[in-house]
Amino acid sequence: MNNESPNAASTTSVSRVRVERRTDGAFADTPTPRLSWTVDSAVPGWWQAGAEVRLDGGQAGERVQRLETDESRFVAWPFEPLRPHARHTVEVRVTGVDGGTSPWSDPVTVRSTFLADGEWVAPFVGLAGSGAEDGAGTEDGAAAAGPAEPATPGLLRTELDLDGDVARATLYASAHGVYQVEINGQDVDDAVLKPGWTAYQHRLVHEATDVTALLRAGANAVGVRLAGGWWTERYGFHGAARTFYGEQPAVAVQLHVELADGTTRVLTTGPDWRGSATGVVVASGIYAGERIDARRAAPGWSLPGFDDSSWPAVRVDAGVDTGTDTGVGAPGVVPEPAIAEPVRRVEEIAVREVITTPSGRTVLDFGQNLVGRLRVRVTGERGQVVTLRHAEVLEHGELGVRPLRDAAATDHLVLSGGDDVLEPEFTFHGFRYAEVDGWPGELDLETATAAITAVVISSDMRRTGWFECSDERVNRLHENVVWGMRGNFVSLPTDCPQRDERLGWTGDIQVFGPTASYLFDSDAFLASWLRDVAAEQAERDGVCPVVVPMVLPFGTEPAAAWGDAATVVPTTLLERFADRRALAEQYPSMRAWADVLLGVAGDRLLWEGGFQFGDWLDPDAPPDDPAGAKTAPDIVASAYLVRSLQLVARAARELGHGQDAATYGDLAERARQAWVGEYTTPSGRIVSDAQTAYALAIAFDLVDDATRAAMGDRLASLVRRADHRIGTGFVGTPIIQDALTTTGHADVAARLLLQTGVPSWLYAVTMGATTIWERWDSMLPDGSINPGEMTSFNHYAFGAVADWLHRTVAGLAPAAPGYRKLRVAPVPIVGLDRAATRFETPYGTAEAGWEARDGQIVVRAVVPANASAVVVLPGGRDDADGAAGDQIDVGSGEHEWTVPDPRWVSARRAAS
Repeated sequence: MNNESPNAASTTSVSRVRVERRTDGAFADTPTPRLSWTVDSAVPGWWQAGAEVRLDGGQAGERVQRLETDESRFVAWPFEPLRPHARHTVEVRVTGVDGGTSPWSDPVTVRSTFLADGEWVAPFVGLAGSGAEDGAGTEDGAAAAGPAEPATPGLLRTELDLDGDVARATLYASAHGVYQVEINGQDVDDAVLKPGWTAYQHRLVHEATDVTALLRAGANAVGVRLAGGWWTERYGFHGAARTFYGEQPAVAVQLHVELADGTTRVLTTGPDWRGSATGVVVASGIYAGERIDARRAAPGWSLPGFDDSSWPAVRVDAGVDTGTDTGVGAPGVVPEPAIAEPVRRVEEIAVREVITTPSGRTVLDFGQNLVGRLRVRVTGERGQVVTLRHAEVLEHGELGVRPLRDAAATDHLVLSGGDDVLEPEFTFHGFRYAEVDGWPGELDLETATAAITAVVISSDMRRTGWFECSDERVNRLHENVVWGMRGNFVSLPTDCPQRDERLGWTGDIQVFGPTASYLFDSDAFLASWLRDVAAEQAERDGVCPVVVPMVLPFGTEPAAAWGDAATVVPTTLLERFADRRALAEQYPSMRAWADVLLGVAGDRLLWEGGFQFGDWLDPDAPPDDPAGAKTAPDIVASAYLVRSLQLVARAARELGHGQDAATYGDLAERARQAWVGEYTTPSGRIVSDAQTAYALAIAFDLVDDATRAAMGDRLASLVRRADHRIGTGFVGTPIIQDALTTTGHADVAARLLLQTGVPSWLYAVTMGATTIWERWDSMLPDGSINPGEMTSFNHYAFGAVADWLHRTVAGLAPAAPGYRKLRVAPVPIVGLDRAATRFETPYGTAEAGWEARDGQIVVRAVVPANASAVVVLPGGRDDADGAAGDQIDVGSGEHEWTVPDPRWVSARRAAS
């Protein structure tokens, strides 16, 4: 470590000061939020010796707290707990072990987003006469008795007179449905589909938006645009879809206004509000799409003085007894502050091509499978209807809508007769292609480019991870993974974004979590979803269901690799983000899941029998039986039993629960021995002689070193016999490349990665895919869609291979929680000339990569300040105890090494 820089202060600075997890602002969702910051320093090996945090610098009551810590990630709040409605500025400066002290960081304004206990008093209100009784939380999850009626979108409003200037104002709002608030004619923010989807019967979230600039002394108006969204959607398959939460939407608004004279006004929804089934949104559904009628615009409806005398008073939903007279609407859940970034419009994409199909229809190609909707600028006759149908692919030149099943995914735009700019608001679609019908005039490429734009929506997480190599097909594969994640991280981690499903399947995120944590800062997003996991488990005696939120009539029995999200995802948040608070919050959930499995496994400590998804979508499974994998489901389930017990023991050690650590650690070892005894032979074969079985044994450390080596050889042999075509499903695919590489078969892993025949990762790329497919052959080589009833062209699970590209091919992995210590260990693979990755760690920018030059490998690494790295160069040894071998320990800064190319050396030895 270099401590000799005489100008340390001038070369060191603090940036990206953050409060808690969110990346889109400094929002304190708890009275004691954690602080994080990034140090930028040109001093090689810079390490923090201490830090100072200044609260309200330059103001009366300024305070400075000295912290004797080298940590800059999730540092405990050093002041007294924050109060509700509080606003403060926070600055940080750091001192290195070299004695140099940085300047103060730029001040960050911290806002409390939580309310005091009992402070939420706003009831949920909806349109009068549109279904006051909703059924969320009923015993069977069905809606209240009675015929279903379509959810009615509409507008709600009230007015507020303020007798003084506004010093500050915060809007707290939530909904049974989806909404946006306007104040004096302006949207309060740019979020969409608020408040997102949570397990509504257990947990609702509210926004806390600064609306000071939108209010004024005198008359003000507050308006809400409201639709059903996920609350009124019908969930289920094969004609059995049903409403789960409620038939009609409602919204709760609580506006806190502090006037310049110090007095406070609180406006809430209530019976004095008025609402009408008017506005441009006529009908809306997540799956169905939206009907917009521009003729129904109500100019000035959210401005003071609007005549709403014809609007009836709103419906006030019946409250549930919460012990206080809060008037909280059904199902009686008091909203809590949102801890994750909201969904926003994150990108816009232009029309790439206008296609005339064989049947004469007009289809727009945006060149990218995306999630969002279309914004249309159009002028036509009053009452003319423009219809937009969406799909991910073309089949035989026509829009391929069969995979959508019962999702209409169609928007209808009724024109006003003037110049209209129309965009659906409360729905979204997964699509690359859009069929346009009823367009006024000719729709050529020039017209379409000017008039129609694809608006991409996603939870607004900060992008953090990139990868690039010498093979453009692999680069496209990686980009497909990014787009698949972006489209399926819409409020919660879904399986697919296009058909009549879009559910939070736990198995998908269980395998994809590490990749997600690298590509985007998804800590807040996943921590929020995990609260729903815990809530759903609590209702089911510890069982983590197959989808969260749970809205299906099946899937409440334990299922391996799906329910194990309860233990795996919190562990991922610890490993990748150093989020010990999330681990502690979820620990009861983790332990509850482990206890469920122990009850199922019994004295044999083997998870046998019952329904299992197994190695879902093994490429050899029949189209109509995706669970029909080569690896026996009991082998998968019992391996995950070991894995979850190991992770609970690890979490217990991390959190200081010594007795639990010993208990679950012992159970994990006994279960591991039971797995070996039941499913393996002394020579290292597994009774299911299949790729996924061996990958599980290796990746989950189920066998000893000698057996591991033999299993690695057998796995490599199976892959070669399959002509280096993939032979794994959801369970095996994320781990097979690690299993091959760590047992000395990087050459086989390389050929598996670069294979283009079906099934393979690159097959979809050769077929023009721009996202990851659900099935290895979602589209057949002849261009027809897989005949299976379940086919999606945007599923991220098989994209979990990207984590191996980051960690192994480019060589950047965490060696300590949150990448405080990096592991730089690139594995150059045959077929590539270079590979590199860049990652915005919690401590700053890290890079790793390699390039082949004239029989040598040049390895480059960048280590951020206040972090270190252990480096294992290509061809070197990596002893597990770190006491010997070719490991190199380095501090922050840029580093480069040149070593003989191990591929070239091996080839020369083989030739001789």
